[in-house]
Amino acid sequence: MTVSRHPLVPALAAVALAAGALVAAAPAGAAPPPAADASTTSDVYVAPSGDDDASGDARHPVRTLQRAQSLVRERDGNLSGDLTVHLASGTYRQSAPLTLDARDSGSNGHKVVWQGTGSTVVSGGRQVTGWHQVPGQPGLWSARAPHDLTDTRQLYVDGVRADRAAGEVPVTLTKTATGYTASSDTLARWPDIAGAEFVYTSGEALWNIQRDGLGQWTQPRCDIASASGTAITMVQPCWDNSNKRVEFPDIPGRTVSMVGPGALTNGGHATYIENARELLDTPGEWYLDRAAHTVYYMPRKGEDLHHADVEAPVLEKLVDGRGTTAAPVHDIAFRGMQFSYATWLTPSSPEGFSEIQAGYTISGATGYATEGLCGFVEGGACPFGAWTKEPGNVAVSHGRNLEFSGDAFVHLGAAGLELGDGTQDTQVRGNVFTDISGNGVEVGGVGNALPTDDADVTRGVQVTDNHLYALPREFTGGVPIVNGYTQHDLISHNQIDHVGYSGISMGWGGWPDKIGSPATPNDSHDNTVSDNLITDYMQGLDDGGGIYTQGLTGTSMADGEKVTGNVIHSQFGLGKSVYTDNGCTYETVSGNVLYGASYSNVASRHTDYRDDLGNNDPTLVSGNWWEQGDADSDNKGLVTQGNHIIASPADAPADVVAAAGLEPAYRGLLDERFGAVSVPTAPTRVGTSTGAGGTLLVTFNPVWADGGSPVTGYQVQAVDAAGHIAATTTVPAADFSASALATLTGLTDGVPYRVTVTALNAHGSSAPSLPSVALAPIAGSVLPAAPTGVKLRAQATAATVAWTPPTALGDSHVIGYRIVLTDAAGTSRTVEVAGRDALVTQPSAKGMFRVVGGLTPGTAYTVSVAAVTGSGTGPAATGKGTTPAA
Repeated sequence: MTVSRHPLVPALAAVALAAGALVAAAPAGAAPPPAADASTTSDVYVAPSGDDDASGDARHPVRTLQRAQSLVRERDGNLSGDLTVHLASGTYRQSAPLTLDARDSGSNGHKVVWQGTGSTVVSGGRQVTGWHQVPGQPGLWSARAPHDLTDTRQLYVDGVRADRAAGEVPVTLTKTATGYTASSDTLARWPDIAGAEFVYTSGEALWNIQRDGLGQWTQPRCDIASASGTAITMVQPCWDNSNKRVEFPDIPGRTVSMVGPGALTNGGHATYIENARELLDTPGEWYLDRAAHTVYYMPRKGEDLHHADVEAPVLEKLVDGRGTTAAPVHDIAFRGMQFSYATWLTPSSPEGFSEIQAGYTISGATGYATEGLCGFVEGGACPFGAWTKEPGNVAVSHGRNLEFSGDAFVHLGAAGLELGDGTQDTQVRGNVFTDISGNGVEVGGVGNALPTDDADVTRGVQVTDNHLYALPREFTGGVPIVNGYTQHDLISHNQIDHVGYSGISMGWGGWPDKIGSPATPNDSHDNTVSDNLITDYMQGLDDGGGIYTQGLTGTSMADGEKVTGNVIHSQFGLGKSVYTDNGCTYETVSGNVLYGASYSNVASRHTDYRDDLGNNDPTLVSGNWWEQGDADSDNKGLVTQGNHIIASPADAPADVVAAAGLEPAYRGLLDERFGAVSVPTAPTRVGTSTGAGGTLLVTFNPVWADGGSPVTGYQVQAVDAAGHIAATTTVPAADFSASALATLTGLTDGVPYRVTVTALNAHGSSAPSLPSVALAPIAGSVLPAAPTGVKLRAQATAATVAWTPPTALGDSHVIGYRIVLTDAAGTSRTVEVAGRDALVTQPSAKGMFRVVGGLTPGTAYTVSVAAVTGSGTGPAATGKGTTPAA
């Protein structure tokens, strides 16, 4: 298996059998685990070449984790020191999960330690071998599926995730009660149409990008059950759960779940179709023909299937810790291990993936009518908001004193690590989470809002010094760290970068404030989110944040959630650095460095509906370094005080910036890579707008999985209706990051073009994106209206200029703004504003802001703001302000 770190990265510690002893060292970049007690005499040794009939000592290792487990259980359980299961380097192919219960626990304050080498791989995959070219189909190869591979959602070639065959829906669809009526019988003529999957990508409405899904933060999926003629029947209950969400009879458009719309938006338009052999047309794509028990794949440039390691995940769990309220699993550590090649098949079942938020879904035959709707509908399941959680490929419930350190969670098909209800005093430290289909780490849950037994409480979990990046890879609404109803948890010193949606999600159950009701009561308190570095987030979807919290976080400001010392920047989608969403109560946001957000660094204000006093949810926003620039105030419990405007990142305190993210002992994690270096994934959500005559402006969502080599640029190509390439340009990655735009010139006005985008790195070019909706350039002449609400929020030497985008656009869309700042002497400065926020804030008229530095204390300024479009610059709106004396 090709699963080792990138060859340019120093290898993790090796294991050597020398003088009859197995010697293991800690992974590079992670603090070494504590040494085992010298009195330990009952360690167990395991090697891929071992023999399960052997004794399991250092000279005679066993072969499987299950045999090692049975040897651990044969000990009397009365440990005098840590009992270590030494796992030699290599791959341990699991035929079943390692299932743990109380019998596998440590004792007397000592742990059972499953000790890997950093090159110890616990795999739920099967190698696919015997590849040959498919006659008459150049570029397509096939192989017999392994005997126990009946279904999977992932395939990996030399440690690189392949793309499940996907493409445009080849027909026009009209939604019906059970599915669709198609414009032709094309899909009915596909012999493998049952099991093909419609994917509904959401995000904010922007230019001519289609917004599908169930809310801007979701990407639901449902399989096709059958197709006959032009009638397409979708699987149940996924279809009903995505289209029949109950609405309040007296509140039009408001679902009882209060999260997202009642049905798939945009007329049920499917963004694309996935998982059919007919879609195999691009290198890097694969398809499993379940009926013929055959795997098909189109190799990427440089891949040799005669020698490649091709892995198909079979298992859905690798480790399954099944503690109970009365008998928890406890005192177990996993160190220096890689967990890889597990799948998750529920989205391919009739349940599908009817997403509601953060990987939670509505499930069950009547889920849309009952699940989590406690108190609002007859028969509603309690508590409110208790929807179905995404499972973890490594999972523990009711675990005590557990440890995951120096591990890697990579090439996984569900969530990476799930620490369920009743997890207490557990550490997740110094690990890497990447190439995961959904969430990274899940802590606790939301199905037990007020546990009656202390053993069911989730508390004392520390998620520290982990690197979480390039995820989610399949379920784009996933979040690197998801924390439910918990107590005394610490999420600190993690680095989260290049992710599709929010960085950290805390709490739950705050949605009832949308109808004037208080949040769901829960037992959360004393949770801290501190000193994390979160960058390049919300690269795929919208309406999220670097740190997102909703619901009650405690019982007072003293024990409510603390968000401190974090550095959060380079947001792409529409959202906020720190998002205090519905019902978020008793949160403190202090001492953070926040910049590069679309329309707010810290927000939002919500009414506290626990009484009728008209107050806001108690919140303290203090001592942050930010761009938002709000003045000090006490808005009925929402206290803003002592924050500092920064004109550039260099204005933030160096010690705060340096302290955020991985601590020095763990920074080697940033150099770890998994699998071969490959091309990036394809960009998504391509949209176009008209520029000057013969010009199209292009925007798209960038790549957050770069293939192990940084993206250097994007190639943008326009094609006319006959399929002829009409224009091509390449925009450097840094330029796109700054402007979120590419420009295609030399086109013909009045002729419609579709645009595709590919991402480039040192290894080559990605597959092309789905094409944009066709658009014809025009010679524009009507300019946009002026922005409104221009304000100057001034400090001594810097000021935040804030405004609301214009509502009337003219011929083109807003691509930027021109700010002119003039002092009383008539001296002016002009600042050009560009970036994704200039684009994405306009459709919903979200306020914008920019900081201008280098001002003179005690000086009056006039500021004007004008919108810039592809047709030109519109009229300006003005405001005034005075910088205070130094």
